Amino acid sequence: MSILKPGDPAPNFSGTDQNGNTVTLNDFKGEKLVVYFYPKANTPGCTAESCSLSDNYEALLNQGYKVIGVSADTVKAQKNFSDKYGFPFPLLADTEKHIIKAFGAWGEKKMYGKAYEGIMRYTFLIDENGIITRVFEKVDTKNHAQQIIGIL
Repeated sequence: MSILKPGDPAPNFSGTDQNGNTVTLNDFKGEKLVVYFYPKANTPGCTAESCSLSDNYEALLNQGYKVIGVSADTVKAQKNFSDKYGFPFPLLADTEKHIIKAFGAWGEKKMYGKAYEGIMRYTFLIDENGIITRVFEKVDTKNHAQQIIGIL
């Protein structure tokens, strides 16, 4: 499966957030959106990335962007992660990996010389018409919000 590229329409996803609410792309019709995919809640890199976006959430809102995080964690794990750090945006529990695969954020990874399948740390910027305008395939976890704001 290949990653979506700028100019592609964003998949019309539907998922459950950390509070048990259903969140869809249509909920953000007419708004710009940051959708970021991360491998696992409460791990160092994912925490740094999510905290970077949370700490700079007002700046992203000022640029017209709302934020959604997506991982294959359970609703309970997403709730614990969100409550622990006070994230102001939804974290979707995509346990079946439908959203992850629809964006092409699932693929082969390597660790210690071994290949395995997993969630790729990708971020997609989506415009108010539902079109992907930018894809970050190399995410600086500690400074991810600055990566995004720097190109806006």
